[in-house]
Amino acid sequence: MRSAVPVLQLTVAQAEHFHDLGVNTPLSLRLLPGECTLIEASEARQLTAFADLCSGLITLHSGNVRFVGRDWSDVPHDYAAALRSRIGRVFATGGWLPFLDVETNILLPQLHHTRRGREELRREAQGLAREFGLPGLPLGRVDALAPADLGRAGLVRAFLGEPLLVLLEDPIRGLLAPIAPAVLNRAAITQDRGGAVVWLARSGSARLDPSFAANQRLHLGGEGLVMARRQAA
Repeated sequence: MRSAVPVLQLTVAQAEHFHDLGVNTPLSLRLLPGECTLIEASEARQLTAFADLCSGLITLHSGNVRFVGRDWSDVPHDYAAALRSRIGRVFATGGWLPFLDVETNILLPQLHHTRRGREELRREAQGLAREFGLPGLPLGRVDALAPADLGRAGLVRAFLGEPLLVLLEDPIRGLLAPIAPAVLNRAAITQDRGGAVVWLARSGSARLDPSFAANQRLHLGGEGLVMARRQAA
């Protein structure tokens, strides 16, 4: 029996500063184990800021954001870092430590916050890499990898270690569109084992994925989070 505790819950959460959210309106969202929410916004920076908000990285003026029942504002720094190790995230841009090789970038969160050995994690990461169209786990520096391959590597990092929450910022944009079925399948696997997924997309791009089954389809804009309008086929 799955827990009734939401994986992610925003309760009239309002950022202390305007930031890049593009809204100054309280936001509310409830995401239970096994659920997926699709959120569209006009600008990529809004998607990144919303993912930051879900991860407890934006200071709030009012309201709260809870991950598996824990209020980000109430937990110690070290505990918050450990909680974030249970969140997988695909960044629209950046998100890599340039002084580390790609493999270490992928494995580091799990190596730091779990007791699993490097070889065990490498085997799991290699399997994910093949799912997303890579011949194996990428080697070398971040800046030496082609953009499409770096995007695939970002998906490996996001789904490694069976995260409780996965935040996907436009995960199949541009050159990554051909691997949409693999991303959708991995998202479904996450939901089947009781995790939750927030799929963040630029407005209009979600029509490329008619098979995507989301429990909620929302738009992030001036009025906050509102039900998204269905697009014509």
